[in-house]
Amino acid sequence: MSSEVTLFVNPTAGRGRGAHAAQPAASALRAAGLSVRTVLGGDGPDALARLRTAVREGTGAVIAVGGDGMVSLALQALAGTQVPLGVVAVGTGNDFARTLGLPVREPARAGRLAAGALKEGRIRDIDLGRADGTWYGTVLCSGFDSRVNDRGNRMRLPAGRFKYDLAMVAELAAFRPFPYRITLDGGGVIETEATLVAVGNGSSYGGGMRICADAVPDDGLFDVTVVGDCSRATLLKVFPQVYKGTHLGHPKVSVHRAVKVTLEAPGITAYADGEPLGPLPVTAECIPAALRVLV
Repeated sequence: MSSEVTLFVNPTAGRGRGAHAAQPAASALRAAGLSVRTVLGGDGPDALARLRTAVREGTGAVIAVGGDGMVSLALQALAGTQVPLGVVAVGTGNDFARTLGLPVREPARAGRLAAGALKEGRIRDIDLGRADGTWYGTVLCSGFDSRVNDRGNRMRLPAGRFKYDLAMVAELAAFRPFPYRITLDGGGVIETEATLVAVGNGSSYGGGMRICADAVPDDGLFDVTVVGDCSRATLLKVFPQVYKGTHLGHPKVSVHRAVKVTLEAPGITAYADGEPLGPLPVTAECIPAALRVLV
């Protein structure tokens, strides 16, 4: 095992928390006797290209400092390799870290944990989703939630999460269920009116919303949560339950498990790990043991 690790840093994550978190994380890694190489990038594609070079040249581990967007970039370089991923979660959502029980917004502790895991061999192999060539670790979402993302991303003001709250209010005003065609494992087809469909390798998205509450990231299966044709009033009642995962017991909610899922619906964008994938249709496949994680 190489004693050099690569710190993959998003300095703008969490309104600047990424830049502040990199130093205590690096200090914790160096205190454990590891050599630290830092990788930044001018933008996402540049950062990913630099990380791929670091992985190709050899590194003992990659430690992603930032939020789920930074983890998502790291997955594109690490999936299918033997290089493990550590996470210093200091972004807005941090759902990848939450799913794995890793520290959130505690960069020094996260750095110490990653260093200890690397030296002691505490590595967990987990599954990843692959959606039309893009790897993801938590949830692929589509429907009402992706419409909120679409609207929020178009808004310049206000800054931060509040604009997504406003976007949700606006989408509720125009809300209607969407006609979905869902194909599971290439066989079973579900044609239904649905509020949203989420394909979970992990349990949560959006900063702790447990949309696929029972998903396990190393069981070889997706949890597919389908929220049916809710009225506006029902959606408002069910939505707060998502934070505890109790929405799964609602009669309008069903859960299916599958290795491969194809979603079709007109006018809907898919998002995975909070990043836009593109318009439906999209096909996602659960790839077993695709990533090694420092735990």
